[in-house]
Amino acid sequence: MAAKDGATDLTESCSTCERTTPHEVSVKIRTESTKQENAQFSREPYRVSKCQVCGTTTETRMNNA
Repeated sequence: MAAKDGATDLTESCSTCERTTPHEVSVKIRTESTKQENAQFSREPYRVSKCQVCGTTTETRMNNA
């Protein structure tokens, strides 16, 4: 299950468009464990950026421990 918190429009570089374009940016919580008994302890925040011109979406893990 993913949660989307406060999407914001920003301009960022898009590797597909090869220029700076408007992006919708949000945070998504992703469960990384495949084991049901540990799932509650394996949720991590991801930064999700979607280009408003071409639709390319990138997700970056925010806690790289």
